[in-house]
Amino acid sequence: MATAAQWVEGARPRTLPAAVAPVLAGTGVAAFLDEAVGWKALLAMVVALALQVAVNYANDYSDGIRGTDADRVGPLRLVGSGVAAPSAVKRAAFAAFGVAAVAGLVLAATTAWWLVAVGAVCLVAAWFYTGGSKPYGYLGLGEVMVFVFFGLVAVTGTTYVQAEEWPLAALYAAVGIGAIACALLVANNLRDIPTDRQVGKRTLAVLLGDGRTRALFAVLLGAAVVALVGLALETTWWALLGLVAVLPGSRAVRIVARGTTGRGLVPVLQLTGAAELLYGLGAFAGLVVG
Repeated sequence: MATAAQWVEGARPRTLPAAVAPVLAGTGVAAFLDEAVGWKALLAMVVALALQVAVNYANDYSDGIRGTDADRVGPLRLVGSGVAAPSAVKRAAFAAFGVAAVAGLVLAATTAWWLVAVGAVCLVAAWFYTGGSKPYGYLGLGEVMVFVFFGLVAVTGTTYVQAEEWPLAALYAAVGIGAIACALLVANNLRDIPTDRQVGKRTLAVLLGDGRTRALFAVLLGAAVVALVGLALETTWWALLGLVAVLPGSRAVRIVARGTTGRGLVPVLQLTGAAELLYGLGAFAGLVVG
């Protein structure tokens, strides 16, 4: 039976910046429009965090029962390591999905009921990333879906439930956040290229190969900087406080560029997660001040 500490590790807390950053950025845009609603921002944060944890447990379960985590070099996987039963991990994933669904229903009921459909699509996409008979994460589509759901949907959705409009500023913020979220997944899949190839998991990194995956990582972080400039032009130059993300981001790029492999890439995940959180926090602070 897994310990409490192992359950926490299995939830992969280092990935949680990918949930927090979009809500910060989206709320920052709403604040710039003088439309921020504190309790809705908090509910959006609950939805995002619960979905991230749910995705992590769902991936643990689905990859574990397929045997694709048997030789994994990354963080602890509950099913793959044998410390928790697959059924228990599946229940944990569904419980987290339930928390996200309840919080999302409250937001929909107080904003617009069509948001229920958006939430349902998010839940389905989260499960079938590695779940089902043909998971799209095994077909090189993981980064696309991360960009859509942890970038576009998360940021613009957070702004919409507060401001009830779709400002261009939210799109700029969403592109930047989505690009870094993609870079986080690219780094993860770069590390796992050898083991993913062995088990037939065709991630984008496997399809592109080592060299082009490393180049893609740098391009994505560069795209986030460009998007932040667009956000600043649309709103206020204070939004460039998000450039603080360049500090950990540039370190991550240097590690990737020098050809580091295996466990040596684990710090890249930490640095990229920090970059995304700082990007969202810096943009939020700048938009509130501006």
